[in-house]
Amino acid sequence: MKLKSLRFETLAEGHLPQVLALEQRSHLSPWSEASFRMELGHPAGIFLVAILGGEIVGYAGCWVLVDEAHVTNVVVAEEHRREGIGLRLMKELLHRAVERGAICATLEVRAGNTAAATLYEGMGFVSAGLRKRYYPDKEDAVIMWLHDLAPYA
Repeated sequence: MKLKSLRFETLAEGHLPQVLALEQRSHLSPWSEASFRMELGHPAGIFLVAILGGEIVGYAGCWVLVDEAHVTNVVVAEEHRREGIGLRLMKELLHRAVERGAICATLEVRAGNTAAATLYEGMGFVSAGLRKRYYPDKEDAVIMWLHDLAPYA
């Protein structure tokens, strides 16, 4: 399906069933429904869903704390990976973070998730350290930073 029809919406109650199903398919330790509900209207949060042809094909969220965007979750449906959705979703998320006053961004990515790390590096994120045994399955997380969000303004 062409990405021309790809659009982004703020996470809403009606999106939760599709988001939860996608989360279950995408993670060994998925977020709970309660975790997603906390994102609804969170004062520091920005949480977007990517919609293609009426279907949620991805989502991403961050919290803007003072001048920093902390990316909390990024998912693209497996059947839609490597189509540019993740990049467009991240660009939109960071753009909205800049609108809220963010000047830099950080995230953690699984040490073994080279596809995601490559995407983030292509956006300008750099590795800044390691969180040992960060994930519930004990995989390490690479801490990444993007120190200048001006290109996403």
